[in-house]
Amino acid sequence: MIITETIRCRGHPLVLGTHPTTFEVTMEDQLTETGNCIIGIAADTGCAGLSPEFKRALARDGAVLRTTLGCDGIRTVIGSKGSSKMTLDHPTDLVWRRSQFVCGRTIGILSDTVSRTLPRSLIAKLAEGCPMVVTLEVTRPD
Repeated sequence: MIITETIRCRGHPLVLGTHPTTFEVTMEDQLTETGNCIIGIAADTGCAGLSPEFKRALARDGAVLRTTLGCDGIRTVIGSKGSSKMTLDHPTDLVWRRSQFVCGRTIGILSDTVSRTLPRSLIAKLAEGCPMVVTLEVTRPD
């Protein structure tokens, strides 16, 4: 079974995309240079706002998360995993991690892509403030 969520956000002139282990989308509408993992701001939801069905499916060992980032004709797909340790309860943030660390902001672990490895063309468009659509598809294990 595949369950889908869509999040809308936008870039910001301070999107750097240089973090080596994570990337983040946040509902906050400001960004500083220290937020080098943040690629999208002013998101229409954080982890807590995801549907209960989506959260139940993702918070299971063996769940697979496919994230598609779309911005001004540029698309990239990220593969991650879910975990039974996920609480998905942070009100404003969603964080994808290369590691297996889990907290209330974590939406994906063992991600095959992080800020530093995202396409530079995508980061450039986000630094121009372009809107981005984040499509989340979780495949629940049987």
